[in-house]
Amino acid sequence: MSSREGGKATQQEMLQKHRQHLQRQRDGLGHRMKKLAAKQVEITKKTNAIKEKIQKRYEDMKRVLDQDLMITLTQMDIELEATEKTVEDRMEHCYHLTQELDQQLSDIGAQVTTQENEIQQIAETDKKVSETMKLSDPDGIHMDEFRNEQLLSLTVNLLLFIRSQVPVTKKLFQTYAADVVLDAETAHPKLIISPEGDSATYTDTWQDVPETTSRFETTLNVLSRRGFSEGRQYWEVDVSGKTYWELGLTYPSIPRKGRVEDSWLGRGEGSWCVEYFNGDYTAWHGGVQHELPLLAGKQFDRIGVYCSFPAGLVCFLGADTATPLHCFCAGTFADSLLQAVCPGHDNEGTNWKSLKVCDASRSAPVL
Repeated sequence: MSSREGGKATQQEMLQKHRQHLQRQRDGLGHRMKKLAAKQVEITKKTNAIKEKIQKRYEDMKRVLDQDLMITLTQMDIELEATEKTVEDRMEHCYHLTQELDQQLSDIGAQVTTQENEIQQIAETDKKVSETMKLSDPDGIHMDEFRNEQLLSLTVNLLLFIRSQVPVTKKLFQTYAADVVLDAETAHPKLIISPEGDSATYTDTWQDVPETTSRFETTLNVLSRRGFSEGRQYWEVDVSGKTYWELGLTYPSIPRKGRVEDSWLGRGEGSWCVEYFNGDYTAWHGGVQHELPLLAGKQFDRIGVYCSFPAGLVCFLGADTATPLHCFCAGTFADSLLQAVCPGHDNEGTNWKSLKVCDASRSAPVL
């Protein structure tokens, strides 16, 4: 066999191995998509089963609990919607990469490439597939079954003391009340943090404070002293009388310096927030805004933030009436979380009031 024929045979073997490798990767992604679809069906089935049981309990007390039923089901619906959106996004990611592999498979043999280019292409493809498989792991997406079972248990017993109960969703959240203390060492120099660490107030005056790596310099944020990395937590902030504010949760890695946009809550992948500005509510995460038009014009004295680490959920509600605002599903949190607030600038003289952290376990009765 001539050297040219031998080289051609070697190239054919490499192309065949490359084709087989890509096919295995494609099969793996196809299997992952099936598992994600099964996970979506499982979560939907379990959620609907819990909803059905809860609804049966509510039928015995419907006249006095119509509003409470709506709140409970809506809360579960927005959590399910957030989880389904995450599953669909990750299935779409798998699908796009599958298409890319299909294209590579169809291109094999149609073009002459060097061994070095093939090795580089295989390495790049392997990296993409590995990252996608890690991102789309169904085991990283959970529903909070324990929380749902607790909610169902509360509804079973609710008839015994119905007239003295607040909405069950709010009551359950209150059992997860967290002791939140704001860290003055992280506060922007134009914020005044109370000695107790329970309020943040905007001032036009740049405060004489130490320059630290943890302090925000480009946006009016302050973080909590302590974070959390397990279980469930709920906290509330008094926003009454304000025309501009932001609050939510963030990883400790949120930028404190540099470009203003990088430090805003919800503009990166590591923070989640709800913003209120002149009557309009907007939820933010990953730089994507979710306008909440149904809430336009509504005002709440308190905003509640609920986080379930096991389910990867961050939910916001109008704590006055336990009204669901928006829910994010992170699937799995990558780090511990800190509470974060931004009282906003003066907004043409309408926004001087403080943001005050409340005792969520002793909230005012729901109206």
